[in-house]
Amino acid sequence: MTLYQPFIEQAIATLQAKLNLETYPIPSAFESKEGVMGKGKKQEPVLTTSYGFQSDKLRQIRAAHVQGGNSLQVLNFVIFPKLNYDLPFFGADLVTLPGGHLIAIDMQPLFSQDKSYQAKYTEPIMPMFQGYQKDLPWGGDFPAEAQQYFSPAFLWTRPTETEVVKTKVFQAFCDYLDAYLNFVEQAEEVSDPQKLAAILKAQKSYADYRAEKDPARGMLTRLYGSEWTEEYIHGFLFDLDRQLSLAS
Repeated sequence: MTLYQPFIEQAIATLQAKLNLETYPIPSAFESKEGVMGKGKKQEPVLTTSYGFQSDKLRQIRAAHVQGGNSLQVLNFVIFPKLNYDLPFFGADLVTLPGGHLIAIDMQPLFSQDKSYQAKYTEPIMPMFQGYQKDLPWGGDFPAEAQQYFSPAFLWTRPTETEVVKTKVFQAFCDYLDAYLNFVEQAEEVSDPQKLAAILKAQKSYADYRAEKDPARGMLTRLYGSEWTEEYIHGFLFDLDRQLSLAS
């Protein structure tokens, strides 16, 4: 079993227990894809597997799981709410490279400058975030342009020990997801046209930024080529624009 397999299995079990879960269509080229990393004797097979679900209040729940042996382990797991709810996004980027681990888990806000929004969605989880700070300390600077897309409860850390990922990071991932699904359960539909327009604008901004700056682009391009990678990013991972075009 690879490092992040227990994470995706636990996430799916939790989602199934708490939501009226349905499958989300994955274009056939993206369900799974094999490639090779490295050269010569250092070559390792790489498998990328996609998962997609949806529910009453959540437009897309999706994951990309990249398994490349000792050289590469990645789980990118994001939840996009439907456009008539003011819920934040759930985002987890779990990356293991030969040099160590990069872990980012957050409930990413639609409106990061709105104090009432932070009071609703960030303040309730701050004690949980602070509880993990001792074992999962701050991972250092990240781009200023990205900061608007993260909450004050952003768990960003670089553990040196794999055991910490298997225990503390796994527990944090589960706790954040549980807390997020509690918000989902309580969420009420938005009907005010101004608020709906603001939600759409914020969702588009987030999806466009993530698609443009996807840190996996280089890795996926080396594995599978540019054409497949761009279609994967825009046609599945961050497909809001595509879905809006189809709907119109």
